[in-house]
Amino acid sequence: MTKLNRRRLFAVIMTLFAVGALASVAYANHSWGGYHWARTSNPFTLKLGDNVTSAWDAYLAGASADWSQSNVLDTTIVAGGVKSPKNCRPTAGRIEVCNAKYGNNGWLGLAQIWITGGVHISQGIAKMNDTYFNTSQYNTPAWRRLVMCQEVAHAFGLDHQDENFNNPNLGSCMDYTGDPDGPLSNEHPNAHDFEQLGIIYAHLDTTTTVGAGVAPRNGKANLDNPTEWGQVVRQDARGRSSLYERDLGGGRKVVTFVFWAD
Repeated sequence: MTKLNRRRLFAVIMTLFAVGALASVAYANHSWGGYHWARTSNPFTLKLGDNVTSAWDAYLAGASADWSQSNVLDTTIVAGGVKSPKNCRPTAGRIEVCNAKYGNNGWLGLAQIWITGGVHISQGIAKMNDTYFNTSQYNTPAWRRLVMCQEVAHAFGLDHQDENFNNPNLGSCMDYTGDPDGPLSNEHPNAHDFEQLGIIYAHLDTTTTVGAGVAPRNGKANLDNPTEWGQVVRQDARGRSSLYERDLGGGRKVVTFVFWAD
């Protein structure tokens, strides 16, 4: 092989390597707006308030075990802190997880996080809508695992990997799909989800919002009604509004992620 041909071959190899590296970075880049829990060390432990019925206990336990495989965070299930799962009010410093018949409002699951200082999560909720999960279409282990896994992870600051319902499954619960058990199964996190958590929580903060005992102002606001969710920030691949932000002023806001039913 001539020197010129060797140079050309080397250039082609380096180009392919660069493209592959960029694709890998893009694939793993699914942070939710840079939002994260403030903390002073890793790994840190987030409490998941158990406000779910027995029909959901195994799925909450499974999601907690799955996400605790991360190198930067652990989760622990504690007694729920809400008076009524139907309302599912947040508790400062942790994530409340609820299920109830929230009505024929179009959504399967919903996650909300309260932000202070522009990017720090101070509390969160994850809700599963039994109005739909009690139907034959969604009352399956695969659908319950997918939605529970995804809504809890949104409260970590994790976004979707993909929002196209019609392409092949990525093997991640952060991937939209109409067929959660696959192939591939979208019922659990995959390596890219853990990679992204590592990126989100690579830095440390000088303060912590984890386990904080004081709720932020407007922390108990009633945000069940979509008219209270604020401005539409993003739509999914089907043109449905999926991400909302309500500005509370002073670097404070509430961010709502909606998982719509078909």
